[in-house]
Amino acid sequence: MELSLTSRADGEFEIIEVGGEIDVYTAPKLREAIVTAVDADRTRLIIDVQKVDFLDSTGLGVLVGALKRVRAEGGSLDIVCTQERILKIFEITGLDKVFGLHTTLDEARTGRA
Repeated sequence: MELSLTSRADGEFEIIEVGGEIDVYTAPKLREAIVTAVDADRTRLIIDVQKVDFLDSTGLGVLVGALKRVRAEGGSLDIVCTQERILKIFEITGLDKVFGLHTTLDEARTGRA
């Protein structure tokens, strides 16, 4: 399956909507979208993974790398996700304690869960 990516500015936030599978083959496209945003000084990222069907360790690595990069720039990275199978991956890896996980874009914008 392919990866779909759309990126848009929303006030101080850069929202990246992701669909499909984030795996060893498609993760570089997500990394590129994140690098493009950060290089444009868009360091308040919201990654919307509501339409992601599959997330592997390579995809998680891209997200962790992105978090480190935006934090080094004084920014933030929040994730919008309600899918149990994807949330389970964050829980099993302990990354639910690292990322701000939200159920809606509005929650991610305000920082509330």
